[in-house]
Amino acid sequence: MQRTTEPLETTVHRIEAAGVSFFYRAAGDPGLPVILLLHGFPSSSHQFRALMPRLADRYHVIAPDLPGFGFTEVPDGFVYSFDRLAETLGTFCDALGLTRYALYLFDYGAPVGFRLALERPDAIRAIVSQNGNAYAEGMSEGWAPTRAYWADPSPANRDAMRGMLTLETTRWQYTQGAPDPGRIAPEGYWLDAALLARAGQDAIQLDLIADYARNVALYPAIHAYLRERQPPLLAIWGANDPFFLPAGAEAFRRDLPDAEVHLLDTGHFALETHAREIADRMRDFLRRHWG
Repeated sequence: MQRTTEPLETTVHRIEAAGVSFFYRAAGDPGLPVILLLHGFPSSSHQFRALMPRLADRYHVIAPDLPGFGFTEVPDGFVYSFDRLAETLGTFCDALGLTRYALYLFDYGAPVGFRLALERPDAIRAIVSQNGNAYAEGMSEGWAPTRAYWADPSPANRDAMRGMLTLETTRWQYTQGAPDPGRIAPEGYWLDAALLARAGQDAIQLDLIADYARNVALYPAIHAYLRERQPPLLAIWGANDPFFLPAGAEAFRRDLPDAEVHLLDTGHFALETHAREIADRMRDFLRRHWG
């Protein structure tokens, strides 16, 4: 398996783990402290393209595509749930020999990463949550159609969720709340839309949207983990996110009094407009807490 030792270069790799062919990006010397970056819906490791080079002089930064996203390939019959994504991510960590790392959690990456933390609490050295929700207060009224689907997963309600899979909705997720949408390059949302358009992707994503209700049910267990383990946590949030509200960032302080919270004048995909500021905040935070 090819590994890079060039600290500012991001390279792409594949590794087999539990029958899954994981595609991942890596940057930085493998001997440095590790940051595991977990993307959200409907994106992939591509969303970290501007962040990874800004961290790679000091950290070994690894960003996998989760099953069902990006360029990771899964065997026939793979069952898509957040429990399964987290379980498979654990095998990815094992395949790479990752035993201690900081987590960067965004969107879907939060329920996956927090499951990993619940299963392997001793591995987690610090957490950066960028619009990665873990509290009911963080969920906006925009979740109402999804909650209706959870309550009644009828064919009609399932079909109503298909609007989440269009190019128009993906573009809106990237640009809504951004102070200057002209700063957002179109490659990100066009790539996401192209990958969503692949055969079978609609069923995968609709299954995961239905399963997201289990993430909300898991919140009390996550809160207990945070209270008991007190991991260093930085919540850096796009304050104009139409889905996850700033209250979700502030809520971390309920269980982690020392949590650091920073709100940015941007939307859900904050890295598209604030990669430099997020990197600078992370470097300061991680310097004090991890490596």
